Amino acid sequence: MAEKYAIALGMFDGVHIGHRAVLNSAIQSPYKSIAVTFSALPLKTGGSIMTAEEKERKLRSLGIDEVLYLDFFEVKDLLPLEFLNLLSKKYNLGKICCGFNYRFGKKALGDTLLLEKWCKENGIEFYECPAVVKEGITVSSTYIKSLIKEGKIEKANELLGEDFFFTQKVAHGDHRGRTLGFPTINQLYPENLVTAKCGVYQTVVTIDGKDYDGVTNIGFRPTYITDYVSAETYVLGYSGDCYGQEVKTRLVGFLREEKKFSSAEELKQAIKENAEYVKNHSRV
Repeated sequence: MAEKYAIALGMFDGVHIGHRAVLNSAIQSPYKSIAVTFSALPLKTGGSIMTAEEKERKLRSLGIDEVLYLDFFEVKDLLPLEFLNLLSKKYNLGKICCGFNYRFGKKALGDTLLLEKWCKENGIEFYECPAVVKEGITVSSTYIKSLIKEGKIEKANELLGEDFFFTQKVAHGDHRGRTLGFPTINQLYPENLVTAKCGVYQTVVTIDGKDYDGVTNIGFRPTYITDYVSAETYVLGYSGDCYGQEVKTRLVGFLREEKKFSSAEELKQAIKENAEYVKNHSRV
């Protein structure tokens, strides 16, 4: 007899605490668990909370056995029943799990009522996860992205169930930080990610598998203007060379708005104060 599968349906952007309730229903079933998601989101979503690679890594770390990526543009015009038949032909379905507001099929015509009816007709267990509500607001990727854009990173992290982060190669900057006594590492902010509010953040930076406290400026550096979004980080207690390395930067707190300083000395003093705060509120 063919092995049965429990599939969890959703975008799973950010794999936030609401998503985890859906995923756990599939993981805790007696069947092999599969997350069915999309390889790329439509551009109108305004950027992702994490990359596809990081999403898969997170899904598997939670206990999902397999991840199936569907091409959004290949399946978006399938009628709801065509979409479900596609899944049933691919897998011997034992259970389907989704969120209360899951929509599918052409023009999002399919909803949980249709899905529940189809499951019942085909002898498949169905689980609809109710809304996960925090402080009167339904947890969603859209809401979390709005928090990140507003610099409310602590709240976003609470709903994500982990710190919002990005992983990028360290690039050569203009080395101005060294002249100020605060050498920094420079990373281009990932263009496919939701852009965090420009400003200075308390961060945790992972270099060669070790975590360090950091002070990170995200934005266009108003004192020394750039025409692209960058992340420039003073890493406390690190003096090595990590150019060209992939470095993970976790945003754990918003310290202040970006500001144009009238002198290098004024900027230096601000960095010193930020670094002192981070040192006294270490996260590593």
